[in-house]
Amino acid sequence: MAFIDHHDVFVGSTDDGHTFIVLNRPIRTAHRTLTASGFTAREHQGRALYLLPPDTSAEEAHNRTGDALHQLLAHTMDFVDLSWTTRYLQSGPLPTAAVRFDLSNNRVTATAHSQTARDVLEQHGFAAMPEGYALPAELGERESVGTVARAETHLWSLGLGSEVTLGLPTPEAITAAPDRTGAPGPAPQPPREQKRHTR
Repeated sequence: MAFIDHHDVFVGSTDDGHTFIVLNRPIRTAHRTLTASGFTAREHQGRALYLLPPDTSAEEAHNRTGDALHQLLAHTMDFVDLSWTTRYLQSGPLPTAAVRFDLSNNRVTATAHSQTARDVLEQHGFAAMPEGYALPAELGERESVGTVARAETHLWSLGLGSEVTLGLPTPEAITAAPDRTGAPGPAPQPPREQKRHTR
């Protein structure tokens, strides 16, 4: 799976509850920003990987991730957030998921549990299949991720929840960094120093 490779900043969740952020290019101040927001920095298969522990509450993960992304916006607008561990509503419990997106294979699929959810999927280019919905196979990985993010935002605007499965059981299952021949090496990390967006 390489859906996490195509944005400067990718936010996701592993199946065991880690919120993670992958940096696909060096971003000045990112290390300081993320560690100050409570993320632990790791080097994993050539990636700059930042993790929150799985026992972090949804509210705390929501706030820490949102604050970090807000600060990173000063350096890039190219980010996507498909994490389920950071979903939080101050006003009450989250709505039941009306759509479940699955990015665990080479094709993006979805299952919908209401007619409104099915309509949203179709508006965003998902085609009906016997077992649910799928994006066209010829759609690129970056475009597929962007489509899922837009559909998820559309569902949220209608008060409908969704879930995204990346098929990563643990942080160790995150794939190696892509070979970016000719790309600049990672920026040196400054010494460690000791608030999430609303959907």
